Amino acid sequence: MSTISPDLVRKVIQDVIQEVIGKGQAPAVATDGIFEDMDAAVNAADKAWRQYMDCSMADRARFIQAIRDLASSDENAEYMAKATVEETGMGRVEDKILKNKIAALQTPGIEDLPTEAWSGDEGLTTIELSPFGVIGAITPTTNPTETVINNSIGMLAAGNAVVFSPHPRATKITHWLIRKINAALTAAGAPANLVVTVAKPSIDNTNAMMEHPAVRMLVATGGPSIVKAVLSSGKKAIGAGAGNPPVVVDQTADLVRAARDIVDGASFDNNLPCTAEKEVLAVECVVDLLKFEMLKNGAFELKDQAKIAELAAMVAKDGHAVTKWVGKDVAQFLDALGIEAPKGTRLIIAEVPFEHPFVQTELMMPILGIVRVKNTDEAIELAVKAEHGNRHTAIMHSADVNALTKMAKRIQTTIFVKNGPSYAGIGIGGEGFNTFTIAGPTGEGLTSARCYARRRRCALVGGMNVR
Repeated sequence: MSTISPDLVRKVIQDVIQEVIGKGQAPAVATDGIFEDMDAAVNAADKAWRQYMDCSMADRARFIQAIRDLASSDENAEYMAKATVEETGMGRVEDKILKNKIAALQTPGIEDLPTEAWSGDEGLTTIELSPFGVIGAITPTTNPTETVINNSIGMLAAGNAVVFSPHPRATKITHWLIRKINAALTAAGAPANLVVTVAKPSIDNTNAMMEHPAVRMLVATGGPSIVKAVLSSGKKAIGAGAGNPPVVVDQTADLVRAARDIVDGASFDNNLPCTAEKEVLAVECVVDLLKFEMLKNGAFELKDQAKIAELAAMVAKDGHAVTKWVGKDVAQFLDALGIEAPKGTRLIIAEVPFEHPFVQTELMMPILGIVRVKNTDEAIELAVKAEHGNRHTAIMHSADVNALTKMAKRIQTTIFVKNGPSYAGIGIGGEGFNTFTIAGPTGEGLTSARCYARRRRCALVGGMNVR
């Protein structure tokens, strides 16, 4: 009788293990949330969600607090900001620190899940908000960490697990954050792999996530193409798309305040947020004073028509922003034009016609076109056209309540900021909660936990009416 060599046994076992891993039938590391392929990531999240159903609301609150504590610490918020700017080449560190902290501290948790109830002779009926299960979330390169923080809190608060498909140009920092989130959740006693992603983000992996049968809901924060893809998936989808926010300034505006707010909003994180001011339409009697006040607050006016044309050709092509310039510092644009930026410059302004790329194109750069118009009515009508029907964000500076009302009704944007910087509309210096997923195309608006939950009705017949 022949014996089997121990070396042969070991080799067979190793070959089987490698084959199983190669087929995606085994997870990568069960506690760090990073998986080699999308199938393994989704399956791990699905298992985590089923375990999560056995956790209490108090458990959920504790897990969410762990994410808040992690992301809002000075050390982590600063690291994420610096690492994001380094990896993506976009934005301002100081603004990203604030955005990370706001996402961590002002994103609603389980308190956003109210219960409705009716009682009467026939008994008691309740409507409660319950999870979808596994949510597939696509995140942008412009706000990578902020969106992961914001979505993780809201989606876990609603009882879901989430599979992230990050932008490939923000892979390293997204992986760092997801590992940190998993470690914090594990320490808080949460099921493993409530928040996961893949090692190599790609279009193929995003498509695999959208098509996976265990993914019950899709959330896309990004450009028109990815929003269109999730809306065509056949699944419940939330789309947070592009915007081209106009600013209207009329003759009743406090121009000192308006100028400061416009520069602050348009230069915030180098104009990366889709909510940021992208073009100004000001009545002709205030334009010169408005620009004068803007120059006091960090704006630089480009007046040379040849330089304006050169800059426009550099940053916009065929109606789209040139990617390599998105989110860059203002000094880089002026350097390219052979202009030395004055100290403290945060924003380039230029008076241009309405048809100009600085008005019509969502640049996501610290460049702001200003259009001189005859009156408030013309400003509002042109603002509606410049917004391109995105229904995202608009801003108006005015002391005329009737004009503000008319603008709000005509523009129909998800966010309308009156007499403040654009970021007031997402809870930074304005009332209300924060989000970085603003669902204009699908109508949820500023998303929170309740947007990631299903309405379920439960009827108890013949009891619990004590009136």
